[in-house]
Amino acid sequence: MMTKLDLSRIYKAYYNASSKPEVTEVEKAHYLSIEGKGNPSGQAFAENISALYTVAYTLKFRYKAEEQDFVVAKLEGLWWFDEDKYAGISMNDTPQLVPREEWHYRLLIRLPEFVLPEEVSRCVESAFLKKKLEIIKKVTWFSIEAHTAIQMLHKGPFDTEPETLQLLKDFSEKGGWLKNGLHHEIYLSDFNKTAPEKLRTILREPVRQAR
Repeated sequence: MMTKLDLSRIYKAYYNASSKPEVTEVEKAHYLSIEGKGNPSGQAFAENISALYTVAYTLKFRYKAEEQDFVVAKLEGLWWFDEDKYAGISMNDTPQLVPREEWHYRLLIRLPEFVLPEEVSRCVESAFLKKKLEIIKKVTWFSIEAHTAIQMLHKGPFDTEPETLQLLKDFSEKGGWLKNGLHHEIYLSDFNKTAPEKLRTILREPVRQAR
């Protein structure tokens, strides 16, 4: 019987976080990616997610045919905003002080190590030819280098994330950590199918030590 690779089991530390702030070392990883801007409650955001998963499953079935099946990994997102336009806003204040239409994001799905960039390109083209949706062409291969981060598991709706981000901010300041990358979220729950109060999201902030 063919074994189905499950990244959440192989990289347990990557897909886990404590209910208290902690420091973690994140390994280099490769992803399917699509970039966008705007309200995450809007149609464009949903269309980007759909395009990303269309390619993810095209890729999965391509490798399954070669007996390298894998579970499509959890959705993730990098988030940022124009820091010149909204100067001096800390991580915990961003949800309230930066309009959602001004949020930039890069949605991600982690890939197994054996998935090749050229195969991603072929699957993007294959998915586009099948669906005839231009947005699919936005999906690309993307890598994140190994880094240190502080993180915490957020339980509940996205609207209450500032409370968890405040705890991360306090932890960061106490430990002498400085921002060193984009805010990273890993959606352990399917937010389209899970009640807001039951959502579980890893909030991760790349950091470096102050010199």
